[in-house]
Amino acid sequence: MHLRSFAVIAALTAFLSVFTVNSPCAAQSFVDVAAEVDRLINEETQPSDIKPCDDETFIRRVYLDVVGQLPSLDDILVFGLEDHPDKRRFLLEFVLDDQDYGTNWANYWRDVITYRRTNDQSQLGVLAFQQYLAESLNENKPWDEIARDLITASGDIRENGETGLIAAQQGRPEETVSEISRIFMGIQIQCAQCHDHPTDQWTRQQFHELAAFFPRVAMRPQMDPRTFLVYAIDRTPRNRRQNNNNRFIGTLEHNMPNLENPAEEGPVITPKFFMNDKEVVIGTSDASRRSTLADWVTDSNNQWFAKALTNRMWSELVGEGFCEPVDDLGPDREVTAPEAFDYLAGQFAASGYDLKWLIATIMSTESYQRESRDRRNYDEVPFQANVPQPLRSDQLFDSLLNVFELEEKPPTSNAQGPNPFNLRNVPRFGFANVFGYDPNNLREEVSTSIPQALAMMNSTFINQQLNAAPNSVLGKLLREVPDNQQAVKELYLRVLARRPNRSELNTSLNYIRQVGDRSEAFADLIWALINTTEFKTRK
Repeated sequence: MHLRSFAVIAALTAFLSVFTVNSPCAAQSFVDVAAEVDRLINEETQPSDIKPCDDETFIRRVYLDVVGQLPSLDDILVFGLEDHPDKRRFLLEFVLDDQDYGTNWANYWRDVITYRRTNDQSQLGVLAFQQYLAESLNENKPWDEIARDLITASGDIRENGETGLIAAQQGRPEETVSEISRIFMGIQIQCAQCHDHPTDQWTRQQFHELAAFFPRVAMRPQMDPRTFLVYAIDRTPRNRRQNNNNRFIGTLEHNMPNLENPAEEGPVITPKFFMNDKEVVIGTSDASRRSTLADWVTDSNNQWFAKALTNRMWSELVGEGFCEPVDDLGPDREVTAPEAFDYLAGQFAASGYDLKWLIATIMSTESYQRESRDRRNYDEVPFQANVPQPLRSDQLFDSLLNVFELEEKPPTSNAQGPNPFNLRNVPRFGFANVFGYDPNNLREEVSTSIPQALAMMNSTFINQQLNAAPNSVLGKLLREVPDNQQAVKELYLRVLARRPNRSELNTSLNYIRQVGDRSEAFADLIWALINTTEFKTRK
């Protein structure tokens, strides 16, 4: 799973003085920016009396957040023994360079964009979408370039992963621009589709001016191989009448529906961007419309582009955003620590929208590195502690692979590559069906279900690993660590990335003596640990 071990590279700590996540643009070092964010938060809220988390908690938190899986035993032990004052910074930079970083965050963005899809047919392109995201993130493509790719994409959805956002909304103008506004600016302008926004300043006219950038986008089904094409309609198709509701045909211009007489075609709308009131003329080609919109969305003068991503990443890593929900910002929303928020978003923009830089910065703050507290169990002052997060389905599955030292088999392929419709029997996707949740939602709204509990307790995939076969994790543990006390400690490190406390150790040893059969007792212990809330949570 991990490309290399932190333990192997620990001897290179002298490299710390020169090895940093540097941005090619004008942003300051992430360490300096993190310190300033801490100062501003303390001024705008109040200093926290919650102490920093210990090293075992920190390394588990970082690995789950960055690469979506548990650290190795060697990494945990070496990190704990390392006494370099900058070892946490070193760990951040090391883990962000791992190829699993791209995979983990590609899974996150896949869920952000596709969880609210309008039709499952778009899932034909999900593997290509994930691959595009993973490759882009690992090469640290700037966020504005990724946004541009997704806004302007065309082609076969099974070949061109950039089409993932448009395909998820079937190319429908209203749905597509609603998602672009929500994801890239944190503004829920879709509430103005049928009437002026009830709580924000956006009007129905502005919504349809935004939709007017996308009427020429079309989706066409292909039968051999089975796929869909995202393409442009820049002239009226021969022998086909225009139909605003046909997702496959497209129209040359966007008409705003006539609410008083729905049967009557509404007025043709000029494409106009609601954040700067700039417009393109009616008749402009699809490529020009979408390219222009991408320019305006990602322009440095559009503060909401940097703020949307900054708020989302802060919420994902610290556990609560400057503004919540994460995709509902805008000038009419209340913000926690607004000076800190503005400063961090501004520095993110100055970095050239460098995602790795932003993650390293947030992870270097006191808010991220403190002990975790449930929101209901500590003072309501924001950012006083890190907030526990339920693991996403991919993180949970990868953590199980780590515990049992398993290699994942790739999906079965055919002549056209892996078929997403044949993935339902793949363990990872089975876990996604049970444990998946919309990452746009507040985390306190994510609750454990009976199917989830049953999947962890009784699934064939898990129970197959709880045996003492010579090459299994349990078999090797029993063979290589004859002392029960040491074996229990290693088991806790493997599953929870920490040592057991005195009570846990004594309880485990008493249970082993009570059962009598060492293999059975340790199998029960593994089962018990992976079914704890702690294992299924990033704390």
